[in-house]
Parts: sequence; structure tokens; C-alpha cells
Amino acid sequence: MKTSVAILLVDDDVAFRHVMSSELLRLGYNVTTAASGEEALRKAAVNEPEVVLLDIRLPGMNGMDVLKQMREANPSTEVIMLTGHGSIDSAIESVKMGAFDYVSKPCPLDELNMRIQRAIERRALRHRASVLERGLTPPDLSGSFVGESPKFQQLVHLIDRVAPSASSVLITGETGVGKERVAKLIHARSPRAAKPFVVVECAALQETLLQSELFGHNRGAFTGAEKAKPGLFEVANGGTIFLDEIGEVSPATQTKLLRVLDTSTFRHVGGTTEVKVDVRVLSATNRDLTAMVRQGLFREDLFYRMSTIRLEIPPLRSRGDDIELLSKHFVSLFNERFGSSKQISAEALRLLRQHTWPGNVRELLHVIEAAMVVCEADLLLPEHLPLRPQMQTQATNGHLPTLEEMERAHIERALNQAGGHRGNAAKLLGVSERNLYRKLKEYQMMP
Repeated sequence: MKTSVAILLVDDDVAFRHVMSSELLRLGYNVTTAASGEEALRKAAVNEPEVVLLDIRLPGMNGMDVLKQMREANPSTEVIMLTGHGSIDSAIESVKMGAFDYVSKPCPLDELNMRIQRAIERRALRHRASVLERGLTPPDLSGSFVGESPKFQQLVHLIDRVAPSASSVLITGETGVGKERVAKLIHARSPRAAKPFVVVECAALQETLLQSELFGHNRGAFTGAEKAKPGLFEVANGGTIFLDEIGEVSPATQTKLLRVLDTSTFRHVGGTTEVKVDVRVLSATNRDLTAMVRQGLFREDLFYRMSTIRLEIPPLRSRGDDIELLSKHFVSLFNERFGSSKQISAEALRLLRQHTWPGNVRELLHVIEAAMVVCEADLLLPEHLPLRPQMQTQATNGHLPTLEEMERAHIERALNQAGGHRGNAAKLLGVSERNLYRKLKEYQMMP
């Protein structure tokens, strides 16, 4: 059974308390009442209401004093002040002190209900942002950025230069190179590090749902929109939003994104009010956006606006000795996770160096993990590595497969490992199911 919103109604007028609590109960709220400020603070400490309706004029402790103590003791509770004639100035002052809003008595029920719903929405937004700040704001991941090759060191140097700025960054590179990890490191080394880092999988949602996620929606904006919802740009306010697979975004959404980048404002889906945010935008793609601009598939103005700075992550096959460094690093990580003390043999490392790694660092991680699981001894050998035989043979004989051959082979291996399940294969590959479906059509691999 759905739990109703808990409301604390604080008013010394017995008749008003009785009538208003009855109406609020009829609307589905869970209502507790208090006749004084002291009683309200005691009940708020026990019940932790989501919304408090607080009369400004109370016997003993007045509403302003109650508001101050309640904001200190219950900062997540939203307070709506109830004011009579002649106390509007006090009501305005209460908003400056932290009240969400005020309503004049006698209160029209529809208006009061609307204010309560808005207070609930703001509380949900603040809670969502708080969770992101506590749990999803990434640490400085530099310890996991392993590599000594010139190309990789150049990338790390650029990240250090880019991170402190507020500029938009476009991160490019093949699937599996670690675009999201680079975005997290940029955020972690920026002045916004203590604020939210919000990831948006642009290819995972249909256009309407993507716009709703990005910009939020008003109640009734579309079928199924039973309540208003804040957008991820609001959740990321003060922090960073990372738009992954930006090349999959529709022209209509591209237009809205351009407006946010230009003006830092947007409107909820179905809304008319301007919402202003302070958000740094990072984006990533494994597609050739320049070619898409030439073909009219991606807006040129948006491309230049979101790529003030461009970072290209090199593929693993071009990083030389980094393959060996990363392999040993992953073995160490899995030893810690599994409570083991395994090592990787020189023969296995030699085979890994010969592989072309179409899935890049993500593929190497999965290969090492699989080898750690199946190896019963303390030394990882070539036979423990789940590499495709034909790919090993090609590498050994010096034949360099084309990018298409490598990508097709990598997709086939993921599908085989997932038992033909496209959704699970997409997870193994680190792409959306929609993106995998597009690749299957492109390579005529549809069943």
C-alpha cells in the first residue's frame, strides 16, 4: 500500500485545525496536528513530517521561532507558513528564513494543496541531489589511471589542464576506452567536486523519456505523467552532467540542449516557466560527430558549443606497454576482491600484447576477471585467457584485422557469452541495447 505524505498542521484555532485536518485527510494525506509551537517541535522530532503547515501567530513560542528551530532540527522538512491579515510582512520574512512558501488564511483548499505538492516536489529534488552528492560524486580516480605510454600521459596532462575550467568538454574514443572514467576524473579535479556528478545514457531512452529525464516534466505533460518530476539538469545544479553517447540524440533534443548550453535555462516538458541552472556539461561519443555534422545528422552550432575542449582517448592497441601494466593492475585488483594471491605468467602477457583489443580496456578487464575465476592455480597461463582463437592466430601471424572485423568479432563474442540475449550482451560491451541493435543491423547480424 502506498504511504501517504506526512503533514504536521500547527494552529491554535481548534475549529480551523479540525476542518483543515479533515480536508487534508480526505485528499489522502497523513495528518498530525499541534496546538502550540512547543507541541509542534516535540511531534516533529518524533514523526519527522515531510511538510509542516505552520501558523505564524501562536501562543507562547511564535511561528517564526518554531520555524527557526524546525529548520535546524529537521532540515529536510518543508515548511509552509499560514498567515492572517496584517502579517504578510512576517510571512515574507519567514521565506527568507527558510520557509518554502506562505498561504493566507482562510486557505482555499485547492491553493493549499497545490503549495503542498510543490513543497513535496522540492523536497524530493533536494533529497535526490543529496543522495547524489553523498553517494555518486566520484572520488579522484587518478590511482586507477594506469599507463606510461606517451599518448596516455598526454591525455592525463590535458585532463589536469581542463579540469579546473568551466568549459564544455567533448570526450571521444572507441567503445571501452574509459570515456566515463575520464569524465569522472575531470569532475573530481574541478571546483565542482563536492557537487553532484550526473550520468545520462542518451542512447538508452526514447526521445520523450530522454527529454523528461533531462529537463523534467509537469504533471499531465504526457500520458503517464501523473506527477511533476524534476530533471537531471536540476539535480546536477552546481555540479556536472555527463551526456554519454551524445551522437544518438535526436534533432529536437539537440535544439533543447543547445539552449541550455547558451542560456543555462530550460523549461520542463509541458511547462512554461524558465528554470535556471549552473551546470558544467561533459559529453562523450564513439561516433564521428564531424561527419554527422556534414551529413546534417548533428547540429553544427551544438557541436561547436559542446566541444569547446576536445579530449580523444587513445585505443588500447596503440598504448604499447600499457597492456602489460593494466593486466598486472587488474590482477592485483581481483586478488584483493577475491582474497587470492595470483600472478600472471610471461606467456600470458605476451599473448595479451599480441591481441588487438577491439573492446579496449573494458575488454581487457573482462578477460582478466574471467581468467582469475577459471584459474585454480596461482599462475595465470595463456589457456586461462578467453580470447577468440582466430583473433590470436591473426595477431600471431602478423595479419592486422580491419576495425569492422574486430568490432564484429567482439560483438559475436559478447552475444555468445550472453547466450544470444541482446540486453545482456549490450551490458558486457558497455553500450546501450539500442546502440547494439544499430550495430547488428549495420553488420547484417540480425537473426
